[in-house]
Amino acid sequence: MKLLNNKVAIITGASSGIGYATAKLFAQEGAKLVLVSRRQAELDALVASLEPGSAVACAGDVADERCARQAVATALERFGQLDIAFNNAGTLGEMGPTSDVSVEGWRNTLDTNLTSAFLAAKHQIPAMAGRSGASLIFTSTFVGYTAGMPQMAAYAASKAGLIGLTQALAAELGPQGIRVNAILPGGTDTPMGRAVANTEEAKSFVAGLHALKRLASPDEIARSVLYLASDLSSFTTGTAMLVDGGVSINRA
Repeated sequence: MKLLNNKVAIITGASSGIGYATAKLFAQEGAKLVLVSRRQAELDALVASLEPGSAVACAGDVADERCARQAVATALERFGQLDIAFNNAGTLGEMGPTSDVSVEGWRNTLDTNLTSAFLAAKHQIPAMAGRSGASLIFTSTFVGYTAGMPQMAAYAASKAGLIGLTQALAAELGPQGIRVNAILPGGTDTPMGRAVANTEEAKSFVAGLHALKRLASPDEIARSVLYLASDLSSFTTGTAMLVDGGVSINRA
């Protein structure tokens, strides 16, 4: 039996990387999907690659509350329910010495990574309340949680904030049957990851930080998201779930 039969999921940041891989996997597992990203053409191509009628594109900026509202409305109008939300969209934001980071860059990073998650949850929660197996998932990171990285202050702060949001929502929404968790990937071979490790030497260095001595594929992270989305994790809530190849514990 497919793990997400009769489930409807919103996935943000679905046009590439972890979001794209998760959309493919969720579709294979029987979910109906509302796919969110700023890039309409990429979303349309993804929808076209899936079973007809199983997914719909909802292009928009996740930092805009109208996008969050529209995604939920689309789920309810097209599929009649909302069971899962994977709020995955994010940005590295402005990087560099903290004393050089602009206030605008700081705010844009927090808006995209943290405020967007609040806005998404604000509109998703009423639609998910009372749904059996409802699951709300955020993409955080080990950066700013188990490891500090120089010149990534805005990114680290915004992603660490997601863990606090996860814990507060898990406590608040547990009585309504909504589980809330964050997934914390390690280095992953995505366009965002390649922006940090943009040479073979840099990629090799980042891989070496991990106990497994390699980067993750987006598909590997997607399988952990599937666990949190499905009833396999029915007693799991409020967690910051490391899927990081051992980068948090490696010292060799």
